[in-house]
Amino acid sequence: MSKSVVRTDQAPTPIASFSQGVAKGGLLQVAGQVGFDPATGTPVGPGLTEQIEQTLRNVQSVLEAGGAGWDDVLMMRVYLTDTAHFAELNAVYDAWFAKALPEGGFPARTTVYVGLPAGLLVEIDALAVTG
Repeated sequence: MSKSVVRTDQAPTPIASFSQGVAKGGLLQVAGQVGFDPATGTPVGPGLTEQIEQTLRNVQSVLEAGGAGWDDVLMMRVYLTDTAHFAELNAVYDAWFAKALPEGGFPARTTVYVGLPAGLLVEIDALAVTG
């Protein structure tokens, strides 16, 4: 069983040695995405809400390029730079998934607090089943 690299121009080009996504054996791992506008390669914002929404659009673009959608996502990991951002994250996340998954069924999620490059407030990755 071989793995395949998932690539789309609708999400930011990685600036380091990693793929936007990798698929193997019916699984698709979307690499951590941040709030970069894929057209400009610069962060949106400066607010957290704008960065979360752009980050989720980037995750969605890689999911779609890999043949998956939000219904296929089992697990998401959210990396925040500030514990004070947790309530705002939840509000934006809930609104996003109310539209993306109107029948419910949120993916499992882990949220951790990390340091990110200057200007970035959030990073999100996802694991989906495609087959």
